[in-house]
Amino acid sequence: MRIELDQARCEGHGLCEEAAPNLMHLDDDAELIIDVPEVEGDDLAKAQAAVRVCPVAALRLA
Repeated sequence: MRIELDQARCEGHGLCEEAAPNLMHLDDDAELIIDVPEVEGDDLAKAQAAVRVCPVAALRLA
């Protein structure tokens, strides 16, 4: 699956980064960077958690 980000919706809360720090991070300007866009296995579970915790629904899995 692929992690997709709606950058316009992202407010930089960082909850997704806490759920999946090996997949994404906030840069110095609090903009989310997806480091590993294609996920499977254990990373898929972490990506699903990141999608769930986003308070503005800026992330999705496709």
